[in-house]
Formats: sequence, C-alpha cells, structure tokens
Amino acid sequence: MSATPPHSQSQVTWRPSLPTVEDASVSTSRLAKETARVIADEFAAYRHAFRAVTQRALGRFRQQDWQGMAADAKERLSVRAQSVDEMVAQIRDLLGSRLDDRIVWVGAKAVYSGLIDRRDDWELGETFFNSATRKIFTTVGVDAEIEFVHSDHADPPKPADGDVFRRYGAETWIELIERILDDHPELELSAEVRHHGAVAAGMRIAAHMADFKIQAPVSADVVSELFFRGERAYLVGRIPLADPAGTWLPAVLCFHHADGELIVDAILLTEADVRLLFSYTRSYFHVDAQRPHDLVQFLKSIMPHKSRAEIYISTGFHKHGKTELYRHALRHRAASADLYQQAEGARGLVMVVFTMPSYPVVFKVIKDACEYPKQCTRREVIDRYRLVFEHDRAGRLIDAQEYEYLALDRRRFASELLDELLVAAANSVSVDANRVVIKHCYAERRVTPLDVYVRRADPVAAQAAVVDYGQAIKDLAVTNLFPGDLLLKNFGVTRQGRVVFYDYDEVLLLTKCRFYTLPEPLDDAAETAAEPWFGVSDNDVYPEEFIHFLGLRPELRDLFCQRHGDLLGAEYWRSIQRRLQQGELFHVPPYAEGNRLPPYMAS
Repeated sequence: MSATPPHSQSQVTWRPSLPTVEDASVSTSRLAKETARVIADEFAAYRHAFRAVTQRALGRFRQQDWQGMAADAKERLSVRAQSVDEMVAQIRDLLGSRLDDRIVWVGAKAVYSGLIDRRDDWELGETFFNSATRKIFTTVGVDAEIEFVHSDHADPPKPADGDVFRRYGAETWIELIERILDDHPELELSAEVRHHGAVAAGMRIAAHMADFKIQAPVSADVVSELFFRGERAYLVGRIPLADPAGTWLPAVLCFHHADGELIVDAILLTEADVRLLFSYTRSYFHVDAQRPHDLVQFLKSIMPHKSRAEIYISTGFHKHGKTELYRHALRHRAASADLYQQAEGARGLVMVVFTMPSYPVVFKVIKDACEYPKQCTRREVIDRYRLVFEHDRAGRLIDAQEYEYLALDRRRFASELLDELLVAAANSVSVDANRVVIKHCYAERRVTPLDVYVRRADPVAAQAAVVDYGQAIKDLAVTNLFPGDLLLKNFGVTRQGRVVFYDYDEVLLLTKCRFYTLPEPLDDAAETAAEPWFGVSDNDVYPEEFIHFLGLRPELRDLFCQRHGDLLGAEYWRSIQRRLQQGELFHVPPYAEGNRLPPYMAS
C-alpha cells in the first residue's frame, strides 16, 4: 500500500516554507524539484481525501443511510478539483514570474516521474501532473515535454503487497460461495442469510457451468474490496473456464437490504450483465482501490469488450479515464482514415454534434446561439451537464466527459462539418493550417438516435424500444430528473437495445416542475389555435400534450399509451414529486429480474 499523509483535504495542514523565484540564489533545477514535490504532495493529499470519502461507503451501506451515500458521491466528485486548485496556488507562489518557464516544467516532469515511480496509483499521478500544466499553460492540444501524453511506465511498478484479489477453492460451488461470504464479516450477514445465499448462488453457478460442458475447477478470484453504489453492494469475482484460451467467467454477488435484512439478492454470470453493471450510463462506484491499474486489469479480464477508459471512469477515476480515452483516440486516428462528420440524426438546436464513423464516440460543441424554439444560454447548458454529472444516472443517462482546447487534425474533417462549426460555434472553434481547435466540448458514447432506430428496426425491435423509452422516462423521474424535451430524437438506443437519454440542455429536477391538467378551451377557435389558450410559465408542464409531439406512428403510439399511459397524466408526476419531497430515494436496479436469486424468507 502506498503511504498517504495523515490529513484530509478539509483540515488545515502545516506545509514547509518554499523558496520563491525572488530568491536570486534559487536555481532552475531546484525550482523544478520543488515544483515536482508540491505536485507530488498535493497528489498524495488528494488520494488520501478521495479514499477517505470512499471508505465511508461501508458504514453508509450497513446503516442504510442512502441520503449520506448520495451526499458522499457528490462530495467525492469535487475532491480532485479542490486539490488541483490548492496545488496551482502553491505553484504560483513558488514560481512567480517564472510560472510559464518551460525549462522548469520539463525538469519538474522528470523529477515528478521519479517521485511517483513506486506508488501503487502512479498512473493517476501522471494525470494529476497533467492537470497542473494544462491549468497553468492552457495547453492547446497536448505537449509531450510537459505532459504525460503517454505513460512513463512501459510496465506497471511491481505491487508492494500482493494482488487486489483473493483466490478461493472448494469441493462444490455452494462451499465456495460460503467461503467467500465468510471472508467478508464486514457485511454482517446473518448465518441464515449466508447459508441461503451460498446455496442459491452455488446452484446457479453449477447450472451455468454445465452449459459450457467443460470440467472447470471449483475456484474463483474475488476482488478483496467491496463495490458500493446507491442501495447495493457487490463482490466482483471471476471463475477460470479452464479452456485453451484461458477464458474467465464473471461472477458478481449483489447485496441488497430487504425488509430490514441484508441479503444476497442476485448473481451476475455473463459479460453482458456485468457490462451493464459497469455501464457508462451509471454513476461511479465507490471501491477503495489502492492499485487502480491492477483493479482495472482484473475487471478487464471479465469484460474484455469494455475499454480500459470506461472501467477507470466507472470506478471513480474519471479524470484518468479521460486520459485513457485520449490515448485510445490517438491510436485509433493513427490506424484509421475516415473523416469527422456530422452525427447521425436530427441536427441539434443547441449543439453541433460530430463523430468519426469508425470510432464509437460523439463530440458535442455548444453553439454560439441556440436556435428557435430553444431558449437557453451557454452557461445554462454547462450547468445542466454538471447537474447530470453529479446526479444518479440510473442507467439512463450517458456519461459526458468534458474537454478543453482539444486539437484535432484539420485534414480529418469533412468540409460540411467544418463549415457548420465555423458558422454555428465560431466562439468555440478556431482553425489554422493544420488543426481544428475546440475550446470546449463534451465527449459521449455514440448511440443510435431513437427516432432513427424505430424507423429502421423490425416491428418487434421497434416495439421493444418504445416500451423501454417509456420506462426510461419513469426511471429518470424517480431519480428526480425531468428530461424537459421528450422528443424521440433526444433519446438513443445502445448496442444492447437499451434506451438512454443524452440531450441535457433542458433537463431539470423533477421537484422544480409544476404539472398541470389541460384546462378546457373557451371555444372551438381556442382549441384549434396555433398558440395555447392557457398561460404557460417556465417549468410548467402539461403531460397530456406529450403524445402529440413524440412523432410515433399509430401502432407504436397505441402501444406507448397502453404500456405507459400514466405518463400522460399530471397525477403520475405529482405522486412521484410528493414521494421525493418526503425524502424517499429510489434506486433503479442495474440488473434484470432474471438475475435475482430465490427470495430469502426469515424463519
């Protein structure tokens, strides 16, 4: 385990006095060393504070303190930014007029690389250094001399204290699960619950393994630390399949409180189910990862089709996830030849959205002025994306990563896209002979727009998407979010066929809305008029009107009304509001009903 300082971000700490540039005797090399030491110390303080918040999760979970869990999730998102601000302030004081002296920073990078060389979280440390240089230099693109564009480590440092997982073996799968549960007394499971959970999960594994017709050993590796999110906790493991390819099968035990008793609620045994658990549409896990690299490697072994970037992000290290995304994008661009072009679907009124067909990411740039009938400022759009970033995404909101001063190869832009960017987003985009520089944008996982999907899909798939569309709206509602704009074009369908929401410029808290029943028209003329015959203020919502603007063909519209007709009445929304205002918290399960184990019945 890496040593961490015995203080938290919130405490006043003693810091040694630093030399300043005004001291004539201070050499460039000493300034480089002191700059590196400031960054290394603040990185250690950040990691200590981050882990301190993360470690509260067990207590919150055992006490069923879901309000506290939600508050911790929000607090933890701000810990790194606070550390970066403190670090930059110290460096400004230290370097003074030599703040942007590149020779100092080239030396600082080399010294810093040595300072973090034996840390278990060295890769996070490299990204932390990048935050300092980008904040101070406002770097356009990347600068390999003063940033860790690529890691200094060809291979990760050797861990100091063993693996991030424990290995278990037994005679039967039931006995194996019993040993795993016995090894986690911190969960405080009753003996009856442990036995019931071991029998139910062990039998489920045995049946699943029989499908492979391979005589696999009864063994498993399980991550030592628990994963927490919302009202659930998880033990994440893997089972060796003993085939020539060395395949690992996932085995994730899911814990949930039911009727006051903590139970083993479900087990996930397929990559698809585990990928959904770690989805980019879910909030970040709280897991006390001392060695993030090794944890990511373990998770990658059971989710080989999920990128390392997404795994880092899902485990709470979203800034380093951005670094991994960028590195992956560099490798992809070097190996591809297609152009950035306008994204599929209806043109945005607030954003210019573009993508590269061979790369599963879209980039969203805020327009200088939104188009009618949208009415929002740039600041409002940014604030709403921040709201989503801090909110429970319930498996229905795509995670958006924010980038500044992104420099892309001009030759890789379709002319139509470049023209649109320069006309609609000139304040955010500049072009020189070789580069397109985007001052601010968001990157999101690309999905198929729902309106496009229902036009192309076969009838069965289209019907399933429309039903899930209604469920997506309900899932967002119980987490206190109202999309604002329910048009199909603002929703998308993932590769797994799940409907998600991605257009956040009108999103707001459900409890801030006012839901009304349409008043009766005064006469026939009023009913057919282009403008409403009743007053409408900001945040006023008339659910009866939804169905007229969705653009569903008749058979799909009828299906929506049949399955989700309650969404078209004000009372549904008011009832959710009342429950939220009374302090009730809802958490949408991240796994299907079929993954649940037979219910435990207390004797």
